[in-house]
Amino acid sequence: VQLQASGGGLVQAGGSLRLSCEAFGRTFNRYRYAMGWFRQAPGKEREFVAVIKWSDGTTNYADSVKGRSTISRDNAALTVLLQLNNLTHEDTAVYYCAAATAFIPGSMRRPSEYAYWGQGTQVTVYS
Repeated sequence: VQLQASGGGLVQAGGSLRLSCEAFGRTFNRYRYAMGWFRQAPGKEREFVAVIKWSDGTTNYADSVKGRSTISRDNAALTVLLQLNNLTHEDTAVYYCAAATAFIPGSMRRPSEYAYWGQGTQVTVYS
């Protein structure tokens, strides 16, 4: 399984951004996977942002982005999207998409629960 994240860039505070994560590989059976987004700011640990269970669309969000972000999946394109709105400086980070081979309700917030990772895409918020 390979993951390709894209969509990062420079965005003004208060603006929006949509990140994309394409999943590919012969062994990727999307209905088995949960797809997550994490981010890591300089000097900080990698933190959970959002997760979606591919089979039924169940989602979960970190409190820091809840209400201003949406995670979704495109079955035809094998792509997971993360829409971020009302961005602030605190959202500046490298964003990573990840795939887990199981979705555990009430969990999925630890990097160790994910087996596959994309390369990361930089999001920088400026004022």
